[in-house]
Amino acid sequence: MNKTIKLTPAQLLIIVFIFFIFIGTILLLLPFSTNKPITFIDAFFTTVSAMTVTGLGVVDTGTYFTYVGQFIIALLIQLGGLGIMTFSVFIFIVLGKKIGFKHRLIMQHALNQVNIGGVIKLVKNLFFFSITIEFIAMIFLALRLVPEFGWKKGLFSSFFHSISAFNNAGFALWPDNLIQFVGDPIINIVISSLFIIGGIGFTVLIDLKEKNSFSKLSLHSKMMIVGTLVINIVSILLIFALEFRNPQTLGGLTMVEKLWASYFQGVSPRTAGFNTIDIGLMNDPTIFYITILMFIGAGSASTGGGIKLTTFMVILLSTFFYLKGRDDIQIYRRNIPSGYIARVTAIAMTSVLVVVLAVLLINIIEPIPFLPLLFEVVSAFGTVGLSMGITASLTVLGKLIIIIVMFIGKIGPLTLMFMLARPQKSNFKYPDEEILTG
Repeated sequence: MNKTIKLTPAQLLIIVFIFFIFIGTILLLLPFSTNKPITFIDAFFTTVSAMTVTGLGVVDTGTYFTYVGQFIIALLIQLGGLGIMTFSVFIFIVLGKKIGFKHRLIMQHALNQVNIGGVIKLVKNLFFFSITIEFIAMIFLALRLVPEFGWKKGLFSSFFHSISAFNNAGFALWPDNLIQFVGDPIINIVISSLFIIGGIGFTVLIDLKEKNSFSKLSLHSKMMIVGTLVINIVSILLIFALEFRNPQTLGGLTMVEKLWASYFQGVSPRTAGFNTIDIGLMNDPTIFYITILMFIGAGSASTGGGIKLTTFMVILLSTFFYLKGRDDIQIYRRNIPSGYIARVTAIAMTSVLVVVLAVLLINIIEPIPFLPLLFEVVSAFGTVGLSMGITASLTVLGKLIIIIVMFIGKIGPLTLMFMLARPQKSNFKYPDEEILTG
């Protein structure tokens, strides 16, 4: 007797995601994709890094891959950033096909939405908005890059980096990432604008489009906007202060370049893996602070990773209100349900466990100092892509662990746990009893 295999939305999304990773790996191994021989593990690593919009690289993208290979990487980044199901639903819409409840449920899960209503409208807006923003950014980048690199390389670089930046991937076609553009206003403004817009979350962008005042925005949008502004300003000032006298980073730059570099590296770590100064030469306090930023990550329903900014903010708010002797969280005249406290705690703890386990395993098998290793793992988990230069030196086993961390960081640790554990609600409750804590 045939049994129908029933998959949850999370399981289906993961299967489709793995399928495209397999296809991408095969394509990158073909002769027309590479200028130099590349191993299977390096092609696999590059594909996962692109699909998870991380940006960590074991080979130099601009050197090892041809224009065809780079185009494939850009396509994988777009698929990973906007979501495979977003493209699928958009094709259904173009063909005039009816979007069933199951597809809507999958899209709700893929876009991390609370309600299923309005999901298809969100997909339409998301697709058109993303393509439009990337096209406009490509034009501005071309105005800067074409005069320097010529029409072919300049246009393609503009195309590639607009996709990479908007989707918070951090892939660049230059060996030094964007260090050569440290004081360039156009590159700094366009690239940072792309990954800030992509990292704030699509629901916030749609909310801003439909509402004409801050007071009318949803609580999520208000928290994301205020949180993004505060954490970016603090990060810019802190990096400027910590690295000001470091001769290997800001110390050797002019004051204008120092300001641009501080701005760019202050807004980049939570979402994108671009850098305009050498990350590996930063002071330890700066590295540790950036590690925290990468762990916090971007916004929900965005192209970025991490535990998400709103998760971090709810943890801070719950601590603040608990110390004031209150069990509820009230902000902007709204009350955050107590169930969300348990959710954000679960997200934070599973994320910490993933990072700790990965660091422990790699530390056992790789002769790498602890801080660069921690930085690399958190960068992979937050799908950021910043590195202190140790990625290419990892063994095959080390690369596989980073691949798994990137994958978990992209789909979310809770999604993976729900898929494996199949949680069920209990029909009964045991008596309460307090335990000693603190």
